[in-house]
Amino acid sequence: MTKAIGYIRVSTEKQAEHGFSLEAQTEKLKAYAMLYDIELIDLVVEQGSAKSVQRDGLQAALGRLGQDADGLLVVKLDRLTRSVADLGRLVETYFQNYALLSVGEQIDTRSAAGRLVLNVLASVSQWEREVIGERTSAAMQHMRNQNQYTGGKPPYGYDLVDGELIENENEQQVIKLVAKYKAAGLSYRKIAAVIDEAGHKSRTGKQLSAMSVSRMAA
Repeated sequence: MTKAIGYIRVSTEKQAEHGFSLEAQTEKLKAYAMLYDIELIDLVVEQGSAKSVQRDGLQAALGRLGQDADGLLVVKLDRLTRSVADLGRLVETYFQNYALLSVGEQIDTRSAAGRLVLNVLASVSQWEREVIGERTSAAMQHMRNQNQYTGGKPPYGYDLVDGELIENENEQQVIKLVAKYKAAGLSYRKIAAVIDEAGHKSRTGKQLSAMSVSRMAA
């Protein structure tokens, strides 16, 4: 039986104390461990940014690999890092000999196939972030050229936490639904209606407009 340390990273102090993100991650780790016969020997909870892997909690958890644990269990890879380069270094340094287990991506590096999937997913995620960054940069430049205000609220799908854009899970789900319905051939007006019927609202609590939906799909 694999003995694993569960690692949970939350972005804000509120989440670290009692937020939904902490509770949700904890429940997912426990359920995964039970399903795959993993002994969850400890849970390390840390509040901080994913910009660097030099975080006290993460380093402490990694330091226990080969001591009282032989694996690290996370809800998603982005709980460890959002950098492909950093993830690659973690894999080379720790997860050639010890297991990296991810609930969201169904990754288990105890096998060569699991390590291959990890590398592919990490590369695709990095590509997606770079594409989104390029599109956001182009949109911001266009707004500046039109003398439009570019400060204030973060783009839909993200929260701004300590200067870092953090994915908003609920809004990201809406964006995915928009892409799904667009691929199915629905009009933006119809997509807005379907999303509203499903209970998804704008940040002001109103129905998303067809124009807002079109921006998400752009």
